Amino acid sequence: MAKLRSLKGRPEAPPPPPPTPSTQAAELLPQRNGGDGDGESWLMSYLDVLTLLITLFVLLLSMTNLQSGEDSESGAPRLTIPALQAAERVAGPLGSGLLPREEAGREPVAQLDLEGVSVAETEQGITLRIDDQLLFSSGDATLTGPGRELLSGLIPTLESFPGRLSVEGHSDNVPIATARFPSNWELSTARASAVLRDLERQGIDATRMRAIGYADTRPLADNASAEGRAANRRVEILLHTQAAD
Repeated sequence: MAKLRSLKGRPEAPPPPPPTPSTQAAELLPQRNGGDGDGESWLMSYLDVLTLLITLFVLLLSMTNLQSGEDSESGAPRLTIPALQAAERVAGPLGSGLLPREEAGREPVAQLDLEGVSVAETEQGITLRIDDQLLFSSGDATLTGPGRELLSGLIPTLESFPGRLSVEGHSDNVPIATARFPSNWELSTARASAVLRDLERQGIDATRMRAIGYADTRPLADNASAEGRAANRRVEILLHTQAAD
C-alpha cells in the first residue's frame, strides 16, 4: 500500500512532441544504399558519347582545313568555266547523267554544213544523204574527183562519231542491164562499196562500216517524175545511235 501511494505521488512524464513536416518527409523518402547514385548513371554515359562526337567533328574539321591548305599551296588544277561548259555539252545538263557515246557525237553531225549533203534523223540514227550525181557518173560506180573531195569533207565528222556506219546505195526504178551491172541491185551495191573503200582509204576503221545496196526498194520520191528519180538516186551514210539495229 505504501508503494502504491508512492507511485501515485510521482509526477507523470510529458507527452512526446508532435511530428514536424520535415520529419514526416524523411520517414516517407526511401533510404539510399550507400549513396551509389545508380539512377544517374545513364547521364554519365550520354555525356561520354557526346564528348566523343564533338572530338570527332573537331578532328574532321581540322583535317579538312589542312587538306585545303595543301591544295592551295601545291597549285592543284581548278575547274574553269570553259571546262564546265565542255563537260556539260558531253554529259548534258546537271543531274541528267552522262550521255551514251553515240549521243555525245550527235552535235558535230547536226552542225555539218557541206554542199550536196543533207542531214536527216531516223529511228536508227543520223543519215547523211548525198546525191549520186555528186559522186558518180551516170550508170557508173567509180568515184569522181569532186566525189572524193566531198567524202574528204565528211571525214572529221565521221571520226568524231564513235558508232557504227552503214553505207547504203539507192537507185531509181529505171532498169539497167550491162555486163558489169545486170540490175540496179549490183549498181547500188557497187556504189556503196566504192564509198566505203574510199572512207577506209582516208582513215575510217573498216570494222565500223558495212556496205548495203537497196536498188529501188526505198524511194524518197515518186519515180514518175525526173525530179523524183533524181532524188531516189543517192548514197546514204547511216550513223547508228541505237545499240540494237
